[in-house]
Amino acid sequence: MLLAESVINKILVIRNQKVILDRDLAILYNVETRTLKQSVRRNIKRFPKDFMFQLTKEEFHNWRSQTVMSKADQKGLRYYPFAFTEQGVAMLSSVLKSERAIEVNILIMRAFVRLREIISTHKKVEDKLKEIENRLKKYDDQIVQIIQVINQLIAFPQPQKRKIGFGND
Repeated sequence: MLLAESVINKILVIRNQKVILDRDLAILYNVETRTLKQSVRRNIKRFPKDFMFQLTKEEFHNWRSQTVMSKADQKGLRYYPFAFTEQGVAMLSSVLKSERAIEVNILIMRAFVRLREIISTHKKVEDKLKEIENRLKKYDDQIVQIIQVINQLIAFPQPQKRKIGFGND
C-alpha cells in the first residue's frame, strides 16, 4: 500500500503550482506513461491549463538537472512531461476508470491536503519566530540603552577619598 508521505515526495512546485508529473502518476496508477498520456489526449477537454500543462524546454531541463535518473530513464524521455495540478489529478480518475485509479486518487488527494497542512503549520511557526525576533529587537534596544548608561557612569570621575590617619602626604 502506498503512503501519503511517498506521494508528497512526488509533488513538485512548477510555475508556482503544486503538481505531479505524468511519469510519477503512471507509476502510482501502475500504467505506462504513454497510456496515461493517450487517455489524457483523448479527453483533453477535461484538462484545461489550470488542471494540466506541459513543461517547457527550460522547465524540463531544470527538472532533469535536479532529478537523479538512470540512463534508461533518460532515454525514455523524448517528450516534455505533463504536469498535473490537484484538480488535474482528480480528473484523471474519471479518465482512467480503474479501481487502482480510484484508490490512488484518494491517496493523492490526502497527500495534497497533508501538504497544505504542513505548509500552514510552517507558516504559523514562521510567524511565531518573527514575533519572537521583534520582541528580541525591542529588548536589544533596551540593553543598548542600559550599556550606554553604565558606560556613562564608568566615565564619570569618582571623587577621590581622603585618607584618614597619618600618612606621607
